[in-house]
Amino acid sequence: MALRLPPFQPLPPPPSDSQLLEVPLACLRPTQMCVGMAEIRSRQIDFAKDSPEERRHYLRQKPTPLVRSQAGDLWMVDRHHRLRGLMEEDPAATAFGYVALDLPFSDPHRVLAALQQRGWLYLFDGRGLGPLAPSALPQRLTDTQDDPYRSLVWKLKRERVMAAAPLIPFHEFRWGAWLRSRTLPPFSSERLEPALPSARALARSRGASHLAGWQGAAG
Repeated sequence: MALRLPPFQPLPPPPSDSQLLEVPLACLRPTQMCVGMAEIRSRQIDFAKDSPEERRHYLRQKPTPLVRSQAGDLWMVDRHHRLRGLMEEDPAATAFGYVALDLPFSDPHRVLAALQQRGWLYLFDGRGLGPLAPSALPQRLTDTQDDPYRSLVWKLKRERVMAAAPLIPFHEFRWGAWLRSRTLPPFSSERLEPALPSARALARSRGASHLAGWQGAAG
């Protein structure tokens, strides 16, 4: 299975600290259909250990790129896992973001069309089916579906089986789609262990060498 994603425009880097916006997480609209709940739970645990001051300092160092419509509505084009983990811990939380793109219209359908043209939408569901219509995207971050293959890739990346590729949108989902096309034992986001030995071997094999972040047997 290969993701048929369009060419993408890179996101602009964050501006200076003084230009960051503090926004309620509940106001942010997602630009992807699903997340890996294993990563969400891990981030939720991390946030629970932090004081409010530590959270604010951390979030200020990891600002979220935002797209703003003429009406002031905000779409997040990264940080879905980090911020959903925080939202699961504190539904009233805020985060820091910056405007990566200001659009001169208010219609949400036109906003999503502009994002799709830039390759800033992920329109596959938690079973890897798609692409779906942009209108199928959830309205709220907490409504994103679970994709266990995205959880599996998060675990492999944590183990350094593969390297990060921050300039490639949906990098982990591309890996997940490739693993989905292989045969793995049954697993879930709550129980990744049955699939990990096979997934590690596959991710290190020559068959995965076309994927960004491939590290081979030394990974």
